[in-house]
This record gives sequence, C-alpha cells and structure tokens, in this order.
Amino acid sequence: MPSPWAGSGRRVLRAVGATLAAFGFVIGVQIAVIHFQVDPFADVRAYYDAATRLNAGAGLYDQAVGTNEAAFYRYPPLLAIAFRPLALLPFEAAALVWEVVVVGAFALTLWRVGLGRRTLLLVGLLGLPIGWSMAIGQAQVPVTLLTALGTPLALALATNLKVLPALAAVWWIGRRDWAALTRFATWMVALIALQLVLEPRGSLAFPAVLTLDHVGQVRNFSPYVVSPALWVALVAAGGLLAVRLAPTRYGWAAAVALSVLATPRLLTYQLMTLIAALREPASSHRAVAPAPAAAPARSVA
Repeated sequence: MPSPWAGSGRRVLRAVGATLAAFGFVIGVQIAVIHFQVDPFADVRAYYDAATRLNAGAGLYDQAVGTNEAAFYRYPPLLAIAFRPLALLPFEAAALVWEVVVVGAFALTLWRVGLGRRTLLLVGLLGLPIGWSMAIGQAQVPVTLLTALGTPLALALATNLKVLPALAAVWWIGRRDWAALTRFATWMVALIALQLVLEPRGSLAFPAVLTLDHVGQVRNFSPYVVSPALWVALVAAGGLLAVRLAPTRYGWAAAVALSVLATPRLLTYQLMTLIAALREPASSHRAVAPAPAAAPARSVA
C-alpha cells in the first residue's frame, strides 16, 4: 500500500512550487515595469542600428558602441536584414512594431507548449527572465518560439538568430533521426547562402564576432567567468548527457537546456527559452530503445 506520507510530500512540493511560481511572477511583472520605465526596448536599439547601417551601406559590425552595451549587435546578419524595413521608420514606431512581434511570439510559445499546470508553474518560476525579455524587446522571445516548435526549419532559423540553438540538434543525433538532422543541415546551408547573397560583407565578417573576446564584462552566470576550462568540460559533459538522454522522456528537455546554458555569456533573460523544454517536438524517427536482454536458452531434455 502507498504510504500516506508520499501523498503529503507531493502536496507540500506542489504548494511550495506554486508559491515560488507566484513569487516569480510578481518579480517578473515588477522587472518589466522597471525596464519599461528606465530602458524600454533597450535591445531593440541594437537591431535597429544594425539595420540602419545596412540601409546606409555601412558595415554591419562597424559599431561605435562597446561589447558591454545593449546596443552592440553580436548576432548573425539575418536579424539585421529582416529589420531593414523597420529601420526606415522612426525608432519609436519600429520598436512598437517589433514589440507586437515579441508579444505574439510569446503567446504562440504558450500555445505550443500548452497552458497546463506545468506551463503555468514554469512561467512563474521564469518570471524574471520573461519580464526582462519582454520589456527590452529581446530577440530571445522569437528564438524561444522557434526552439519550442523544434522543426528542422525552426531550429535553423533560431540558430541564424542566436547561434547556440543549434546545440538542440543533439536530440536528433541521440535518437538517430538522420532525416531530421539532414533537413536541419540543409536549411542551415540555405539560410547561410541567403545571407551571403543579401549581405555578403556582413556574412563574411560575422565569424570574427564569434570570438570569446566579445563575452564582455556583464553580469554573467556562465561558468566561463570562473574558468574557461571548467566551462568547456561542463559543456562537453552536458552534450554527452543530452545525447544519452535523447531516446528518453527527458531528451528534449536536456537538449534545450544545453542550447541555453552552454553559452559563455549567460544572461538572465536567456533562461526564458527553457520554456521550450515543456513539449517534445514531433520526430521523423522513433527513439532508439536499448536492446532487450536475451532470454536464457532452455535446456533440451
């Protein structure tokens, strides 16, 4: 018979989780209000200025601001290319249009993962990064939606916005879903080629932005700030664990966590993408289950 203490323990854990989620939600609202008052749409400035440079024929990564500034553009060219029409508008108008995209992306993310108890709990716990991302117009919100969709095209788009979503592809490797992995690689090649055609100068300059010199002096929660060697070891261990867990019910969550936490520049708002771990995407290949142990041979009388 199940122990009555087990049921009581679960109820206590649920109550604690709900309390923490409510507390996190309140903090998230407060953070959003503060940023809307102090630095609304702060990160939109980076996308807007980058697109403005492209419209003016200047170099995408020829920036006057330093790497520690919110206006520093550190992403692949695709986001700046997509922002070029908005850069023809005054900044305030462009920021409002982009914020509609951000809010819509967050709403679609919740629809994708499902508005169940687990979702509400995690959204509450991640209230601070969600509120921060929404207030500053962070591209992390559309990246979260694309990661939650989890298709090869969606993950390729997310990768060409923020690079490290590519690590979620270890889920297909661990499941031996070579068809999905091939489609992801094909979309990656196509999107890189598209950027080379539309913005050859910026595309060729982007690899220089990927250096660790651009991590910057920020409130960074990555183990990289403690030790680069430790960071490399933990990322490698996380990758191996994600591949190992891929065929299990925890595989997609492990892959998403790897894509979020592996960055050497881990800021609080990036944690919101952990929402994408709530629902496993469809796979074109069945998970590879461990082979059953062979039954002992019967002796023949």
